[in-house]
Amino acid sequence: MNEWKTLTLGELCTKITDGSHQSPKTVLNSGFPMSSVKDLYHYGIDLDSSRTISENDYQALVKQGCKPEVGDVLIAKDGNSALDTVCVINEPIETVLLSSVAILRPNPLEIVPEYLKYYLTAPKTIEYLKSNFISGAAIPRVVLRDFKLANITYPPLPEQKAIAHILGKLDDKIELNRRMNQTLEAMAQALFKSWFVDFDPVLDNTLAAGNDIPDELQAMAEKRTLVPNSKKLISKAPELAEGFPSSFVFNETLGKWIPEGWEDFEVGDILKRLKISNRYKKDQVNEFGKVPVYEQGADILLGYHENEPDVDASINHPAFIFGDHTCVMKLGISPFSISANVIVLKGNVRNTIWTYFGLQGVQSFEEYRRHWMELIVKSIILPPVELCDKFQELIKPSIQQKFETQKQIETLTQLRDTLLPELISGRVRVK
Repeated sequence: MNEWKTLTLGELCTKITDGSHQSPKTVLNSGFPMSSVKDLYHYGIDLDSSRTISENDYQALVKQGCKPEVGDVLIAKDGNSALDTVCVINEPIETVLLSSVAILRPNPLEIVPEYLKYYLTAPKTIEYLKSNFISGAAIPRVVLRDFKLANITYPPLPEQKAIAHILGKLDDKIELNRRMNQTLEAMAQALFKSWFVDFDPVLDNTLAAGNDIPDELQAMAEKRTLVPNSKKLISKAPELAEGFPSSFVFNETLGKWIPEGWEDFEVGDILKRLKISNRYKKDQVNEFGKVPVYEQGADILLGYHENEPDVDASINHPAFIFGDHTCVMKLGISPFSISANVIVLKGNVRNTIWTYFGLQGVQSFEEYRRHWMELIVKSIILPPVELCDKFQELIKPSIQQKFETQKQIETLTQLRDTLLPELISGRVRVK
């Protein structure tokens, strides 16, 4: 490793800055994206979660240098995730940044942006950076003036490119699989919404029968956009359409029109809560392993253990979790365990998969407190068993595919995270 060099971050970058220290007013219905540390993830910036600002404010921040360029390395600068999230801008992106994100512009004659990203995500690098360059007790912050003095050790450019290529190929496959799972989830959600929220087949049947459509559903009937697969499924299987009614009735409990023959039920009556005595803590799990442990945080996965699972779930006998304090939910089709404040549920009067989708968004997160007792007293629309079972039958294959893809993501992630420190340290060399 005699040919490896060590320079400071300031010496390796032509520019080190952060985003805007002022937060322009949000524009709700239109505008230009403004991203912060919450929108940053390993593969880039999530523009869907970014808020939007006016064009004038956006252009002003572009002139101030708050817009990232291709080749920039972005790193979380403020908050609890400071220094934990790093990404590279690989293609032009229309967004400006808040000051919670730092912009590093590497000198291409010295260091490859992708190599710098992986270097900054190596466990020992993160430990070194957090020990020396984070200040602030209440809100952790990175002071860029000091951050520029961080030492970076790196090989010649050809080896940097080789390292970045190996890790990048793994990341590309992980990201492809992640997006595939997002698509599968969106398709299932869209089909559920079409059948059980927008009542598309019921509206079709009502129009075909010449029956009246309630005024409050007129706009939905005229402007609805059917799920592409929904109409195809019904056209190929007319018996599906026959399972939906052709008129609406007013439900006094819910205070709205619902399909005739459908009922209202309290959430607590359609759920079976499983008794789980064993709860895992962070210090009892590993980064990888046999049995996943689900928590109520946004990431859901706490870690893994090698003991017997506490919930014996499968595709034919699934279960799902509800985070009491956070309202996060996850469907499980393989054995798992849980951590504190996680409630394990199954369907009681309808199949578990339909029940899981039916409860999406019923209880919204308001603040970090218990929500379970509020959830179970809410009322929802309950379609006939046959329709719920048909929905489960149609989306089971995509749920299984999503699970298999997620297992591949976990395997690839473990391989990447095992290789990364070995390559960055020089313990494993590549040509």
